Amino acid sequence: MSDTFVSAAWLADGLDDSDVRVVDVRDAWEYDGIGHVPGAVSIPFDEFRSSDGDEGLLPGVDRWGRLLSEAGIHERDEIVAYDDEHGVFAARFLVTAELYGHDPGRLHVLDGDYSSWSREHETAREATDVDPTNYEPGEPATSPLVDFEGVRDRLGGDAVIVDTRDPEEYGAGHLPGAVNLDWLELVDPDTRGLQPRADLETTLRERGIPPGREVLLYCNTARRISHTYLVLRHLGYEDVLFYEGSLAEWEERSGEIVAE
Repeated sequence: MSDTFVSAAWLADGLDDSDVRVVDVRDAWEYDGIGHVPGAVSIPFDEFRSSDGDEGLLPGVDRWGRLLSEAGIHERDEIVAYDDEHGVFAARFLVTAELYGHDPGRLHVLDGDYSSWSREHETAREATDVDPTNYEPGEPATSPLVDFEGVRDRLGGDAVIVDTRDPEEYGAGHLPGAVNLDWLELVDPDTRGLQPRADLETTLRERGIPPGREVLLYCNTARRISHTYLVLRHLGYEDVLFYEGSLAEWEERSGEIVAE
């Protein structure tokens, strides 16, 4: 089992492995026009985001199964996903896969996004030929999902509630007691990958987000928390909750908001 975040060198070594499937979640025109990792399949972000899905903005179990089947992915495959936005859209794809039962130990983000590959490795323009599978989504062994009532019950309790939006959004209104950790603070703007581990740990400690506490993540529509969720797992955090509904649901259901 490798880490949640893998390097372009790791991916290059694994491209010939029949169990490794690479997923490009950028727009289809980027996959075709700019180029992609050889062997990658295209599943654009818009194809696995739906307001008519199972919960929050998850796409729905039938749609998810169809997407992965058409991409030639098996339930036991190692999946490496990438985008060109520091990994945040790739992270959303992988968290979706986890929530539909794919083994989280087999889900990986290309650290440094597509640019980490294109700078040093061959790219392809032709679409990858795949043999469709019959991917069957399942249930995760343990689910990190927490609903509106679960979030409300934790307000003022022992959980660290983390708002992963930018400071301006946070200041305009956030959940009571939430601390602000902009997900981009965990990314190195030069490499487009994660900050060094020691820097990540320092940032989290300074924000009062220690590994021994229950951590509850939210943003607006569960995209940005996907990246932070994977970073915390990468760092060994064991009790991380994922509010899929995030502020979109919280405000719709008249949850309490405070501003600064």
